[in-house]
Amino acid sequence: MAQTISLRKGNTRLPPEVNRVLYVRNLPFNISSEEMYDIFGKYGAIRQIRIGTNKDTRGTAYVVYEDIYDAKTAVDHLSGFNVANRYLIVLYYQQAKMSKKFDQKKKEEEIVKMQEKYGITTKDK
Repeated sequence: MAQTISLRKGNTRLPPEVNRVLYVRNLPFNISSEEMYDIFGKYGAIRQIRIGTNKDTRGTAYVVYEDIYDAKTAVDHLSGFNVANRYLIVLYYQQAKMSKKFDQKKKEEEIVKMQEKYGITTKDK
């Protein structure tokens, strides 16, 4: 079994954004789940990895650790890690930020529908 790197120090207080779920960007499109487990598994037990396969989600993944300290260690060590000549961006998953992006897209789509419905055109098109 792979050696686990841990930074657990007694009663360490973690920042509020630290989370067991990591959002990984800038992945090679052809990375396999086995490669993801090899890279992220060095830092602790992994509960789940979800790799984006759609046109919009390719190159991204969610990695869920069993322990929050393992997730923190992974973020600290893998942010900027080079995989197939691509530097990984490893962030803590934040539900509020992700839902805001979704809401923004939804609002933009509603505006376009309303513009089409009432025949309004914008100058930047």
